[in-house]
Amino acid sequence: MMAPIVEKASPQPVDLGFSVSHQTVELDIDLRSRSLKGRTAIIINPHSKDLRIIRLNCRQAAFTRLSLNGKPCSAIIYTDPYKKAKLQWNAAGVQQYDMLQRKLEGQFRDPPVEELEVTIPKSVKIDELDPFSEEAQNILLSRTLGNSKRDSGDGSAIELVQSSRTAIEQTARFTPITLIIEYVIDKIRDGMHFVGWEEGDLRYPHAYTTNRSSPGAACCLFPCVDNLNSKCIWDISIKCQKTIGDALQQPSSPNSEPQANGVHGILNSVNEINGHRKVDVQTSNFSDEDKALDLAVICTGAVTDEIVDARDPTKKTTSFTCTTAVSAQHVGFAIGPFEHVDLAEFRESEEDERLGQNAVPVHGFCLPGRVDEVKNTCLPIAKAVDFITMTYGSYPFSDYSLCFVDDLHPDILDTGSLSICSNRLLFPEDIIEPLDRVSRQLVHALAVQWMGINIVPKDPSDFWVVVGIAYFITDIFMKKLSGNNEYRYNQKRAADRVVELDVDRPSLYDTGALINLDPSELEFLELKAPLVLFILDRRLTKAGTSGGLSRIISRIFLNAKVGDLANGSIDSPYFIRTCEKLGHMKFDVFFAQWVEGAGCPKFRVSQRFNKKKLVVEMMIQQSQAENIKDRDMDSENFVRDVKEEHKAVYAGPIQPAFTGPMTIRIHEADGTPYEHIIEIKDTKTTFDIPYNTKYKRLKRSRRQKERTAATVGNEYTGSGNDDILLYSLGDILQSEEEMKEWRLAEWSKDDEEKMSQESYEWIRMDADFEWICKMSTSMPPYMWVSQLQQDRDVVAQLESIQWMSFVNAHELVSTVLVRTLMDQRYFHGIRTAAAAVLAKNAKSEVGWIGSFHLEKAFQEFFCYPGSPMTRSNDFNDRASYYIQCAIPRAMAKVRNPSGHTPFQSRNFLFEKLKFNDNSNNEISDCHYVATLMRGLAEALASKPPFPANDLDDLGDSSGDNQNFLNACLEEIDRYRRIDEWVPSYHNILSITALDCKRILAKARIIQTRPADYLQYTPDGTSEYLRLGAFSNVMALDLTKNHAILRWFLLVLGTDTSPHVRESMLRIFGKTLGALAVGEHLEIAKDQAAQLDGLVIEHESTTEARQADLARKQTVEGALNALKDEVSGNPVLKEELWKAIESPTLSLRQLGELLDICDWLYEPDSKIIVVLRYPRYWASKNLGKGKLLFSRTSRVRTTIPKRKTVAAALQPFIKRENTIPNNGMQPPLKLTFKPKKPPLQSTASASSVTGVESVPPSPIVEGENAKPKLKIKFKVSGGAGSPL
Repeated sequence: MMAPIVEKASPQPVDLGFSVSHQTVELDIDLRSRSLKGRTAIIINPHSKDLRIIRLNCRQAAFTRLSLNGKPCSAIIYTDPYKKAKLQWNAAGVQQYDMLQRKLEGQFRDPPVEELEVTIPKSVKIDELDPFSEEAQNILLSRTLGNSKRDSGDGSAIELVQSSRTAIEQTARFTPITLIIEYVIDKIRDGMHFVGWEEGDLRYPHAYTTNRSSPGAACCLFPCVDNLNSKCIWDISIKCQKTIGDALQQPSSPNSEPQANGVHGILNSVNEINGHRKVDVQTSNFSDEDKALDLAVICTGAVTDEIVDARDPTKKTTSFTCTTAVSAQHVGFAIGPFEHVDLAEFRESEEDERLGQNAVPVHGFCLPGRVDEVKNTCLPIAKAVDFITMTYGSYPFSDYSLCFVDDLHPDILDTGSLSICSNRLLFPEDIIEPLDRVSRQLVHALAVQWMGINIVPKDPSDFWVVVGIAYFITDIFMKKLSGNNEYRYNQKRAADRVVELDVDRPSLYDTGALINLDPSELEFLELKAPLVLFILDRRLTKAGTSGGLSRIISRIFLNAKVGDLANGSIDSPYFIRTCEKLGHMKFDVFFAQWVEGAGCPKFRVSQRFNKKKLVVEMMIQQSQAENIKDRDMDSENFVRDVKEEHKAVYAGPIQPAFTGPMTIRIHEADGTPYEHIIEIKDTKTTFDIPYNTKYKRLKRSRRQKERTAATVGNEYTGSGNDDILLYSLGDILQSEEEMKEWRLAEWSKDDEEKMSQESYEWIRMDADFEWICKMSTSMPPYMWVSQLQQDRDVVAQLESIQWMSFVNAHELVSTVLVRTLMDQRYFHGIRTAAAAVLAKNAKSEVGWIGSFHLEKAFQEFFCYPGSPMTRSNDFNDRASYYIQCAIPRAMAKVRNPSGHTPFQSRNFLFEKLKFNDNSNNEISDCHYVATLMRGLAEALASKPPFPANDLDDLGDSSGDNQNFLNACLEEIDRYRRIDEWVPSYHNILSITALDCKRILAKARIIQTRPADYLQYTPDGTSEYLRLGAFSNVMALDLTKNHAILRWFLLVLGTDTSPHVRESMLRIFGKTLGALAVGEHLEIAKDQAAQLDGLVIEHESTTEARQADLARKQTVEGALNALKDEVSGNPVLKEELWKAIESPTLSLRQLGELLDICDWLYEPDSKIIVVLRYPRYWASKNLGKGKLLFSRTSRVRTTIPKRKTVAAALQPFIKRENTIPNNGMQPPLKLTFKPKKPPLQSTASASSVTGVESVPPSPIVEGENAKPKLKIKFKVSGGAGSPL
């Protein structure tokens, strides 16, 4: 049966009715005012002649001119989401968050709603073209190769055109339309970040784009189709100032405030007025030498020219062309005083000669003073480019560049031919800790150029293919760089991590649509997808497919190059078909289980040797569907759980049975491994494996001879050709003196007897690493020891160590582990794992043998002979360095029966920290010292804050007193002070010192002093230290302090660094998660138990117990508990809404805060309007005709009723119709007459002179009826009157 992933079609993106074949972007950027003037020309290929509306993504722009085919166009509809990102009345608060959500709903979608609609005028006609006409050929040529190659007459253009007839038919069927848009952006809020342009910020000024693969970022700088599948070729011109001094001298608007990223804020010097940060940019921070530094522009594509502006010699224009079609999300650039590093010089001479002109140029760009760090960090990149090119296919661009900048989030932004990297990745030669991690990140950024930019997923559900292949290529190169042991060790650890995390999660296929929901979704996808391809490669290789998965990837790259992948988009069915075609086997079941399905199998294996049949009877059961328990809520995953609950994301169904081949390797008594391949078809699989060896005791006798030879000091060479030495690893410390000195144990006689009766040495399940699973094998302990010591595969060795971590403490287990630790032939990862398990064997019932072996091993490796005093550090051997860090880390985990670290272990850590000497070491010891500091703090935190009777404690209990605690605290603080004067790498010592204080404060060993952490939170402090301080402040539940909460939310909403804001959001989410699941309550309960050993719990009601259980197991229960904890906090309401209204936040960050409001508060559609009550007035007679009126404190709360007043009769006013003697017209006179009720009388018209008769008025009924007065005016005309 074909897998569902192949049968069902993925939902297709909304068809805009056109495609873009070419786009030209011209940007004139004013770095000081953070504004730009832009012009873009978009060549649009209609899909039908009925196209009438062009929809584009565009944000924060103001248009100055639009034209279609050279004709002005005014029929546009444009909605800027940033103008809608704030409610227009001041009375709004957090409970009106839903109004803001509804206004921005279209922009939070994936993909977002297009903001710009251009109606095509009727004068612009769309005609159908002959697909093979010359015009159509030129259209495709422009789309594929760009104007530069077409003008140069590159012969490769003709070949590509001839091989892309299908593309012509799809994209050149109708007359193209050229849309030209001219616009301005007054303040760039999103899409581009500016660093170092503020007063007090001493960093070198630079700027760079911040677009990523998520939609809605690229359109912030130029109108485009902001969709991953909309790819075209690009011509980009960027105009900016030539030097830093020119940029700083540019005039800005006198009425505008210079801002960072279009918002209020600077990094170092802050003047806060009513919560806003006012900045005054000056040039005093820069020396003349700094001002003279040239500003370089690095952009997607290849540089075509750089021209100085003829009108303004302080400006220059740099032009680029990208002839490989990429999406707008993969167009990026950086501007700054970057220094160039030619990374191709690290290419080996042999490779350089072999590649010749085909060698890809590799460039590094960094800020002044960091060239050496770039050379050290990017050392393997040139080798990686050559390896991927030779193994998988040609590089899709002309060259490759890495540009290192400040404040970037995340660590790397992937754009076409350019990776914008954070300076956090750089490390000098004397730092070795981040070497493997950073190298893998940079190599992955390179692999994304092939799979992730040149080839993109067709639909969100296909992200697993792109992510998996990019990381698979990365890991294959890291295998070449670091060796097979490192590669398999990391794959095994990643597989164990997947088994741990893949619980109540959607499948890989469904996770692709969730990568923008929460960062942890992408992290899980990056972890599992390459592992699935790893086990696929193992099965392909085992089936005889030459080249395995690498051959398939190479074919996909070739098909994309010749146009087999439409628009460079790959989907899951295409990948599966290619695997089946080249692998010559069906993979529908494999992909249905590992991609379409969720979860991982859990195997229980039992075996028995049948002497009569001479077979090994085995049974494999799958238990992943048994004893299913709901995963408890925790603070780390709280945000993801809530988002998935609100978005109706559900976990994939648990698969009762995974099927497929499994290799079982039985190492029989003669030492020969025999492999057997069995097929897992059901939840329970039973089978018999034939036995081959006749002589069971052959190897046992050889082992006894080895021990005897070791005892007498001779070397055992064997008695014949067939008697070869197999007992290799872990065979040290065998003499009687060494065993006595190290307190080593030996197998008992009963164990020796059982071992002699066994028919095989050990059974290795899944020997070829074809499964991501949890395997439980019921083997005797000595078989696990044989596997550890005789199997050369690091995966098998690690499985043996993991088994020992679950058994009870025993002298023999500690003996095996310490021999593994001391044997330098083991891979360093196995040795460090053995050190960690030794801590679990430090128990009183076995005489603390584990801690003794740890201390003895450290003394043997790193101390003077016969003394506990450590020698000067020497980290030239990386394996030795890892062991030196692993032993103290393990000692910090030693616990006695009461849960406390013995004094001897604490004293061991203290002495190693106090007497650490790095004076003769070329390598920095900051990470090693940080390990000692953290280990000492964890050991101290396990001890009650005041003396307790510890019968199992080692050493003199009188030494474990307040003086010892004070000495430990002083030592930790000493390294913090050293770090202030001589900063360590990323201030790791200061950050670790703060972590130690937080650990001790949580355990109530020391008092919590917020000032210890808050002193590192202002602007101007290292971002590593600021974030570490904020993280510790929130972990200590100091949010109840209103001042601290205000400061935290102010920084979250207004800090200029995108990395700081993103990190603060994560800290805030973790803090809310801790409050939701009640971690602070558990800590308080543990502290009470440590104080006096007695906890009095009040008997709670059933409802309270159910609510406490619900907050730990269900999202709804956790949210209800969170609302009870914080929803009534007025400071949180006020400051959270201020952060939402901050103009600093990007739309995505604004959406995150609105989601938090949705969790905490019920929406309220009404707003309370506050009006002042009217007050009574009082008057005072001052005499002489003066009155003083004043408002009293008496408030009027009711409106008085009108009193009924009878109208008084008014006298007649008669106008005399006479002319005065002066001949002037007499003044106007009026006569008023009250109207009498009609029933009484009717007045004669002649009875009143000068007043016209008035008709009777209607009767007014009711209690308040009163006579009405009607007045009519009539001017009597007299002699000389004009009337």
